[in-house]
Amino acid sequence: MMKNSNKEQHNMNTWFKSGSPWIWLSAGGVSISLISVLGLLWLIASRGLSYFWPADIYEFKSINDKGVHGTVIGEIYDREFIPASQLAHTDIKLKPGQETIERLLVKTGNRELVSLDFRWLLVPEIQTTTTPEDVVVIERRKNGNFYGYIESVIMDGQVVELSRLPELLERVDEFQDEIDTLQSSHIGAINYKIERLRLKERKYTLDNELTAEKANELSGEVASLEAEYQLLEAELMDLRKKIARDQLVVRAMDGQKITINFEYILKVTYNNQLSFIDKFITFLQQIGAFLSDDPREANTEGGVFPAIFGTVLMVLLMTVIVSPFGVIAAIYLHEYAGKNALTKLLRIAVINLAGVPSIVYGVFGLGFFVYMVGGSLDQLFYPETLPSPTFGTPGVLWSAITLAILTLPVVIVSTEEGLARIPSAMRHGSLALGATKVETLWRIILPIASPAIMTGIILAIARAAGEVAPLMLVGVVKMAPNLPLDGNFPYLHLDRKFMHLGFHIYDVGFQSPNVEAARPLVYATALLLVTIIVSLNMTAVSVRNKLREKYRMLEH
Repeated sequence: MMKNSNKEQHNMNTWFKSGSPWIWLSAGGVSISLISVLGLLWLIASRGLSYFWPADIYEFKSINDKGVHGTVIGEIYDREFIPASQLAHTDIKLKPGQETIERLLVKTGNRELVSLDFRWLLVPEIQTTTTPEDVVVIERRKNGNFYGYIESVIMDGQVVELSRLPELLERVDEFQDEIDTLQSSHIGAINYKIERLRLKERKYTLDNELTAEKANELSGEVASLEAEYQLLEAELMDLRKKIARDQLVVRAMDGQKITINFEYILKVTYNNQLSFIDKFITFLQQIGAFLSDDPREANTEGGVFPAIFGTVLMVLLMTVIVSPFGVIAAIYLHEYAGKNALTKLLRIAVINLAGVPSIVYGVFGLGFFVYMVGGSLDQLFYPETLPSPTFGTPGVLWSAITLAILTLPVVIVSTEEGLARIPSAMRHGSLALGATKVETLWRIILPIASPAIMTGIILAIARAAGEVAPLMLVGVVKMAPNLPLDGNFPYLHLDRKFMHLGFHIYDVGFQSPNVEAARPLVYATALLLVTIIVSLNMTAVSVRNKLREKYRMLEH
């Protein structure tokens, strides 16, 4: 027995000394992490993508414990079981031994008739459940979806056949596209030009350069623009009159008839008549609309295109700013700075900066960049706009610079590690052949270190794209009326505020007046943000791999 025990202990000691337990422990940790990440992605994807799948529409006929009959039309949003003891005060009849009661959360829409989009139905109170083929889902620009039955279609003030509904929807889409083009492109451009002329006149006044000739010239330009504005406004009103002549009369679940103008209708769908292929096509169309449309109804409906644009633009600007500064700082610390107390202090500062909470960077960006630098720029270059600030207010430029400072330590450390891996013999060989130190850096050192530089940039992109706290102070808003990029000179407006997917998730998830309706949008937007971050990272990884293959022979 003693010999066997000693032998087992010896084998155990040998097994531990071989390092096998740590290999298995590492493999287990990696496996758990991978399963956790995949599980999280599956949760986000399943909850988010299900929002775009056209659900079946049910008609429930029920009678409550007070004997009141009712009809509910909508889609089943959720179901749960509650203890029967919670309904002890009602007259619901339970089966012997039944301890739980199932209830359904039904999305009913029709906000002009009811205060909430959702209502709970107890399964024991439901008498019949049907899926009528003629029930429709009307997606609208305001008041959410409408569930009901089409009574009549009115075109140009006359009742027409229901078969002409697709024609009307197509005509309304054309009218709406013309209205959007007039408002955003033509009328918006005229308003922008008039505002620039007003500021130009004020600048002449402040500089004591406003002569009668300049004043008359500016007045003539403004009058010409206002005349053009009046023509466009008349055209806009004519389009609105045309689109307002078409109406849809629908019957709600309580039998009440509602008239909906086509100008508020986005889409009419018979969900219960769709085959699987039709549902899949509708699924893809709704994803496309989510990616390309503007948000509606306090961000609880519509798309997220402004947030996508703002996120990508801010990350690209941040990358352009942080890359040269991070690389130059790393080159100085590794190639030029001496091994003294100042260099050690700089390295300690860089390491400590990486651990500073992100909200502190936001406070610094607000105080230094927005108020100090931006305020000074306004006084020097934009005095005619004061007291309304131009750069002295949060905007996309200050957000990009703030996040560039936040991610600067990552780029510095990664680049310096790449420089440290290059053998000193390569530097000496280049210098011995007659190259200067600058030529050695540019032609030998930086190309070999480029994969490490790209690694730092990848890590910077990943962190910056997901940051929200500092952006809330230096530029991001709930709803941005204009994109930072448009057709007005100088085309890229770095002083404007912008929308961000991370803040959009926070706003929809925690500030929404309709929590149940906003919940799937939170998952869908989170999935989109993860997809964008992965896409940006994969692009950078692809560039890094190409650089690594290109300079592999030079490195060896």
